[in-house]
Amino acid sequence: MKTIEAIHSRRSIKHFDTSHRMTTEEADEILSLATLSPTAFNIQNWRFVVVDDDDLREQIKAAAGGQSQVTDASLLIVLCADLKAWQKEPGRYWENAPKETLAFMLPAINNYYEGKSQVQRDEAMRSCGLAAQTLMLTAKSLGYDSCPMDGFDFEQVAQLIQLPDDHVIAMFVVIGKGTKAAWPRPGQLSLDEVVIRNKFKT
Repeated sequence: MKTIEAIHSRRSIKHFDTSHRMTTEEADEILSLATLSPTAFNIQNWRFVVVDDDDLREQIKAAAGGQSQVTDASLLIVLCADLKAWQKEPGRYWENAPKETLAFMLPAINNYYEGKSQVQRDEAMRSCGLAAQTLMLTAKSLGYDSCPMDGFDFEQVAQLIQLPDDHVIAMFVVIGKGTKAAWPRPGQLSLDEVVIRNKFKT
């Protein structure tokens, strides 16, 4: 499927075939492509918690208000970010770059993030948003449906997946074989309303 077609046909699906099982190869392909998503300074701060334990899924479903796609989809990914990825051996993010590039990037990374907790969190959420879209478009191109999710108790899910203190949860992404089509698109704003040329009007 072409990228443009995947963008047009991707919808947030709520009903999935509970009997469908994704192969390890398919799941790995989707996750591998998601790791090509861009991140600031190439710190690759997203972390993909793939939950395949049925009991744990049921507990997460309860923390998500009983949303059935948590347990019904073939793949449940709790999309998280390491807030401190920028300081964890940052040289590895640029190990294949020329030495002069590495020498420039390491202090630049430190200067950008050091002592700036809001920047660390903002970049984490941006990175996870980009990765989530990559996951969903990849899934669609492979014939799967998906749904990005919040609407869950973040603290409870963090406990359930034993989230480290220096990580945050951004969202869930579930992927599987949809059994019920989404509603027709309820209404898209026009380009005239969402595209601003140069400056907002005062």
